[in-house]
Amino acid sequence: MEILIIIVISYLMGSIPFGFILTKVFLKKNIREIGSGNIGATNVLRTGNKIIGYATLTLDILKAITPVIYIKFNFPDFLYIASLCTFLGHVFPIWLKFKGGKGVATYLGILCSINIYFGLIFITSWLIIFAISRFSSLSSLVASASIPVYLLILTDFNQVFFFTTMFILIFFTHRENIKRLKNKEETKTKIY
Repeated sequence: MEILIIIVISYLMGSIPFGFILTKVFLKKNIREIGSGNIGATNVLRTGNKIIGYATLTLDILKAITPVIYIKFNFPDFLYIASLCTFLGHVFPIWLKFKGGKGVATYLGILCSINIYFGLIFITSWLIIFAISRFSSLSSLVASASIPVYLLILTDFNQVFFFTTMFILIFFTHRENIKRLKNKEETKTKIY
């Protein structure tokens, strides 16, 4: 029963579609009809409102930190299950017919909650690749891959499976971006 409650609460926390809510309330727009149609922070930035874009980013990170930190200190055996369910809630929210975001900000919240150094490695990798390419999608893919690679270098194999699984999921959510990157059709992102 305990694990079922953790799964449901983690999923529901992750499934709060902040990008959709904020653009609807403050901009009177449907984010699903703007840019890529994605509810994540990168697409919210395409509305031209940076405050709403960064608010979405912050809230998508926090909605992962809240349940994962709680589970980490109270039910540590279920940490990875809670993390995965929070991520899946964002990507497949019940409120939007299971069509959500790509999970990058939520994943960053999970990383920071599990180990702050993982979060710092992710952010550093993301910023380096973004400074070179200006592609948010490429930056997210490389940053997501950096965590299992880092763990392999440290020979910390206990966590490699989980973080490799997370990378595969992020790879899956970015499949259209990968096609556009290959075809040189991906749009560069303005973050300021």
